[in-house]
Amino acid sequence: MSEYTLSEIRPTDKRNRRLQEALLKKEGIELDKNLDYSVGLFDEDYNLAATGSCFKNTLRCMAVDSSHQGEGLLNQVVTHLMDHQSERGNFELFLYTKCDSAKFFNDLGFYEIARVDGKVVFMENRRTGFSGYLDRLRKTRVEGERVAAVVMNANPFTLGHQYLLEKASAENDVVHVFVVSEDVSLVPFSVRYELVKRGSAHLKNLVYHETGSYIISNATFPSYFLKDADLVIQSHARLDINVFKKIAEALGVNYRYVGDEPFSQVTSIYNKIMKEELDAAGIQCVIVPRKEESGSAISASKVRQAIKEGNLEALKSVVPESTYAYFTSPEAEPVIQRIRRAEEVIHY
Repeated sequence: MSEYTLSEIRPTDKRNRRLQEALLKKEGIELDKNLDYSVGLFDEDYNLAATGSCFKNTLRCMAVDSSHQGEGLLNQVVTHLMDHQSERGNFELFLYTKCDSAKFFNDLGFYEIARVDGKVVFMENRRTGFSGYLDRLRKTRVEGERVAAVVMNANPFTLGHQYLLEKASAENDVVHVFVVSEDVSLVPFSVRYELVKRGSAHLKNLVYHETGSYIISNATFPSYFLKDADLVIQSHARLDINVFKKIAEALGVNYRYVGDEPFSQVTSIYNKIMKEELDAAGIQCVIVPRKEESGSAISASKVRQAIKEGNLEALKSVVPESTYAYFTSPEAEPVIQRIRRAEEVIHY
């Protein structure tokens, strides 16, 4: 039986990073760009036999060299990653895996949330995590003939977001507003959530929710075991929609409102799949044309670009007063500096 050494693989460790990339590629996996911790199991000759990584509270890029399979190495890697996450204070863990690997992770204490057959399974390490989230949502259920939902990142909240909520509010008895709470945006979740509430406070039939880790952002959806860029977008959309269907059932939602997307190929494909899937499930997907300013669609990307360029005056015509007041206050200075330091603020 071989002896193995467990070692961290740092981004600056070029040799081991090359070994990690080669092992993953051999097993049909690309190295994810979103990683903040990686580890490897090395044999006596310091060849890489198994590897795994983390990004925030997710486990990623886990593989065992085919010549070492059957030795329980992936179990060791996953156990170590879970211990590492515990040390970081992350006790609610998530992972995405191929469908044929789901049983392995189930045996390690992970439970299925949703899947796209033949592509990807979304899992967590709490038996009652998602079911508990749904139970909490049910407590906010409001009966009505038309019950709508809107999911937004609002990075930051613009007049376009406000227009979408105003339309949904006017056309429905109640609107459940979900703000994506994964903190991977330039504007932190706590700020985004508050700006959504302030900018829509005049609408009296809205119910606000955090998404937790259950509605997945583009930034954290894993693409490392899907080969084609469009397949990544489609799989992300179908997985996210399968999760949303369960949320909709808990709340009695029968309409979902989304803004159309003239700028983003990703969101355009996402919206097309969403409409097909939700309409088939009896949930009407309403795609609302974007609100325009001076002949151009309002977008959060353009707002971030204006902030990056130091042109806060340009915000006046495209964001609510509450958003403008925030970005011209001392409280916003750390967020403004974060946006100005970012290499890329336009997302496609």
